[in-house]
Amino acid sequence: LLCVESGHVRSCQFVTARRHVFGADEPETLGGKDTSPDSFELLLAGLGACTAMMTIRMYANRKKMPLSKVAVRLRHVQRASTGTDIRDIFERVITREGNDLSAEQRQSLLKIAERCPVSKTLRQNSEIASTLA
Repeated sequence: LLCVESGHVRSCQFVTARRHVFGADEPETLGGKDTSPDSFELLLAGLGACTAMMTIRMYANRKKMPLSKVAVRLRHVQRASTGTDIRDIFERVITREGNDLSAEQRQSLLKIAERCPVSKTLRQNSEIASTLA
């Protein structure tokens, strides 16, 4: 993945992921032009896609559940927990369509969402190694 300033406005980025190119920007309230999603919206998109497609959908298909559609609504909230320690909260609301799902199946879909790989990564302490080229 490569992020490069667009050259037009300092906040605007071109993001290249494999063969896909898209933008990233900041809202006008933070000095950007709001031409694309901001960094946290992109992070939420990764969490939502992983939850819906790579976890719930694959699980439902494997278990042959009558799940016709799944959607995930996300929100990022920062809350101070103790002193200067700030904890990020990612709120996730999963909507599913499939009238024939039993209560047990609905609970298993919620449980498997917690095992989404991006969810697991966000819950653990990570390390970021940076170097100058």
